[in-house]
Amino acid sequence: MRLSITTNKFSSSLRREINRANLVRESMSTALPPMATKTIHTADAATRKTVLITGVSRGLGNALALELAKLGQTVIGCSRSQDKLASLESELTAASEKFKNNNNLVLNIDVRSDAAVKELARTVVERKAVPDIIVNNAGTINRNNKIWDVPVDEFDAVVDTNIKGVANVLRHFTPLMIERKQGVIVNMSSGWGRSAAAQVAPYCASKWAIEGLTRAVAKELPPGMAIVALSPGVINTEMLQSCFGSSADLYPTPESWAPKAASMILNLTAADNGASLTV
Repeated sequence: MRLSITTNKFSSSLRREINRANLVRESMSTALPPMATKTIHTADAATRKTVLITGVSRGLGNALALELAKLGQTVIGCSRSQDKLASLESELTAASEKFKNNNNLVLNIDVRSDAAVKELARTVVERKAVPDIIVNNAGTINRNNKIWDVPVDEFDAVVDTNIKGVANVLRHFTPLMIERKQGVIVNMSSGWGRSAAAQVAPYCASKWAIEGLTRAVAKELPPGMAIVALSPGVINTEMLQSCFGSSADLYPTPESWAPKAASMILNLTAADNGASLTV
């Protein structure tokens, strides 16, 4: 769901919020753990990790999936946008060809459906492909509106995807990781999960919820596992383009963002459990 800017005044307000998020990101970057600067070497069969990414049909999820495949990792991707999955599957196959890795899997799954996520978990178990890393990336945002003008279905869509969708994945995949006594879960957060902006209150609330959910679940995980909240920073996605028009070009593209994000994610360890990080 894309934002629609209706006034220059509101656009300026959003720009101020984005600038403030940038300052937060810059101030946090000095506190990032050493894993943020590690070099990622391409994987062979012995070191290959299986990474489950939700929301892979476009934007950050799509770019991250392709970057991980280029590094030799195995990608399990899901999205509710069936029409875009065939092309992604072909791209993943091409990226993985030199590693002789034909284990990538792309499925049409809506994380809002607990039954669908349960079936996804059953599928990966059958394929002996329980993920080493999960990236809860699927998300949506309401159209710009004051909270009292946000339609019920839009508010529900944000909560059902951004919060309940993550909970559904945690419900069915965390026990599989616990059985293996290892695993890293990355919940995609936002600068608006650590600050706020007018007219996107449902989205802000959902990302603040992700920050709190992550910290709480971190206290429930056994030793050897980790869950983190990861803000991608301000990236030139379709949503940002709809907010800022040509000004979005001032920010990194998902493709330029993905290498650093992949490096951070692949280097996360149990020591990072409960952290709030920024790419």
